[in-house]
Amino acid sequence: MNLRKCMICVAAAFLSVAAHATEKKDTAQVKVKFAYDLNFDMQFDNREFYKSAFTNSMTIFSARLTPSFGVAFQQKDGTTHKLMAGIDVMKEFGNSQASNWKIFREVSLYYTLQKKMGKTDFELDAGIFPRRFSEGSYSPAFISDSLRFYDNNLEGLLLKFRRPKAYYEIGCDWMGMYDPNARERFMIFSSGEGSVLPFLSLGYAAYLYHFSISGKASGVVDNVLGNAYLRFDLGDITGLQALSFRLGWIQAMQNDRLFVGKYVFPGGGEFVTEIRNWNVGIRNDLYVGTDLMPYYNRIDDAGDKYGNLLYRGSPFYRVYDDGTQGIGLTDRLEVYYAPKIGSPYLNLKVAALFYFNVRGYCGCRQMVSLNFNLQELLARRRR
Repeated sequence: MNLRKCMICVAAAFLSVAAHATEKKDTAQVKVKFAYDLNFDMQFDNREFYKSAFTNSMTIFSARLTPSFGVAFQQKDGTTHKLMAGIDVMKEFGNSQASNWKIFREVSLYYTLQKKMGKTDFELDAGIFPRRFSEGSYSPAFISDSLRFYDNNLEGLLLKFRRPKAYYEIGCDWMGMYDPNARERFMIFSSGEGSVLPFLSLGYAAYLYHFSISGKASGVVDNVLGNAYLRFDLGDITGLQALSFRLGWIQAMQNDRLFVGKYVFPGGGEFVTEIRNWNVGIRNDLYVGTDLMPYYNRIDDAGDKYGNLLYRGSPFYRVYDDGTQGIGLTDRLEVYYAPKIGSPYLNLKVAALFYFNVRGYCGCRQMVSLNFNLQELLARRRR
């Protein structure tokens, strides 16, 4: 009932703003129009990790629809303002325990500014908005596939700068508000990549994650992660759809103030290779270094495990699954088929992924994903 009232109030507010702006558009020199966004995701992800203790075996099979509606104001100079409201609707297949109302997961409320400044296209997103608005290149060490799918929204602010040969973004995601049972948590993140030669780009990704106290748990953990890399793109030279090599270094800096009291500095090299032609591709992600998640299994003074509350990345970057310290490796080999049905507005991918560490085979995943984005379709038609 509260959700209904909230949506009705938001819709009434938007209609009021739109009516007021329409009356004034002649003097303010703005154009007002109805705005909408619609995104659909279907994900099948069968995980068989019986040979590893990094993560549990499970099957994720679900569909998500994220509609948003609002108003857009366009100034005479082309600057656009949007006020949007929406809802995240997700159903896990076969879950008969979930009522019809429980599929409505989270409300989105956001403002978007788009402005051209010389050769730079600037965009600002503020509020609660879809995670897909972030377009930076982040290693799985930063966020796992599972958290990316289930934690579908960012709550905070995102600034994006797009230039002819470069892209940069910086944002803040407020993930937890202090209360008796939940820790205060927020992350400041950034990513960028620029082309220095037709086949060579320099890039980075980084975050500062503040994992603070709750009403029942004391102690603060500082978690900083950075990744600098070189990317070689040789697809155009070789005539393939894609041939790329990414060489980088991932460096962490972490301090559990209560239980450790000093910083530790795990890190290592990451090497990503991808080749694709005829819509069939092979990608390999290899990390060689020390455990990027040294406090993963730590229990706080309230009896709760840090786990993926502190570490958002793939748990395979722990390198060893039995607590062994020292240099190790994790390797992910992906074989996929991604036909160009209606790109970029419709994306279908069928993939098999195989995981290894220094002790051998860890398990595999079989995946089918489908994504449809109405905004991309309409933008393509306008072009």
